Amino acid sequence: MKPDKQEKIAWNVIKTLLKRFETFPLDASNNRNAPFHEAFLNAFKDKFNDKVSDIPFFISLSSWLHGLNTTLGQTFFENVAHILSDGEKREYTSKKLGNVQIGKNQKNNVAERMTELSNGTIPPNMDDENKLVFIDHENNFVNSMDFSADVFIEDEDTITAIELKSVKPNSGEMRGEKQKILEGKAALHKLFPNKKINFYMGFPFDPTSSKSTEYDKDRFLGSIINMIKFFDPNETLIANELWDFLSSERNTMESILQIINTISTTDFIKEFQFLNEANNRSNPDYIVKLEKWFLFSEVKLVNNDQKIQQAVKNNKQLQRVYNQQIFHKDEYNERRMNTLSELI
Repeated sequence: MKPDKQEKIAWNVIKTLLKRFETFPLDASNNRNAPFHEAFLNAFKDKFNDKVSDIPFFISLSSWLHGLNTTLGQTFFENVAHILSDGEKREYTSKKLGNVQIGKNQKNNVAERMTELSNGTIPPNMDDENKLVFIDHENNFVNSMDFSADVFIEDEDTITAIELKSVKPNSGEMRGEKQKILEGKAALHKLFPNKKINFYMGFPFDPTSSKSTEYDKDRFLGSIINMIKFFDPNETLIANELWDFLSSERNTMESILQIINTISTTDFIKEFQFLNEANNRSNPDYIVKLEKWFLFSEVKLVNNDQKIQQAVKNNKQLQRVYNQQIFHKDEYNERRMNTLSELI
């Protein structure tokens, strides 16, 4: 993976960790009285096997983990996908880019195919379904349903849309997702008639696998209610398959996990505070820690510090930028980095 992409992923790892540290339940006293939870948990005491002794902390930690899952699903995975692919999020909805009109025949074909899939009269087949929605020369048009792509990539001759999903989607969600993707394909074909249209469901990892980056597509898809009823396996990208597809490189998921594991240690807050203290920039350990955290732009600034100091010497505005911390709240101070980099 290229250093600039490693660095941007590292920014997102640091941001995620900082936000989760802010809410970690070190003190569960606010949850010391949860009578209904404790009453129901009594039925599972024999399952705990002495693994859970502090019920208030257990309840608080469960809430914290739910927040982490939400952050990963709604922010982190999407941001990393954009970094790897140089793509973006697109929302073709009435409140964003507007609804796209598609042909009435396309709309009817989608409705008919959804009925067939729901009744189980035919299995999902991506190639056959593409023929139903990639229709030219329509005369009667209707609005497509709202759809979005968490990752939208436009190449010279191809449009690729990916909807990133939780590895444990809600029951009954697959029918609606399938209809949205079929109408989304029809709409994208209307918008980009001379380009090949690909629309995938992406899953960041396979929870049924015993190894972190591996996957068994048939087993995983079979674990999701109605997934194989509505989706051709060729419409899905899972675990390393997804991340390699986005980066056009191999072993991408391993690289992402390496970045996370390198930064996410019990010394995280201590190292963060060290790096964010300007007085430490002359410390020999400073560059070592920057490199460890993949903060290569900061390494370049430190290595050129004398030149930068000379450039800001008689400029109050640049001096103020120079004296800023490298992290502002939870975010890497990209504005500071860009301003100072121009002085090198």
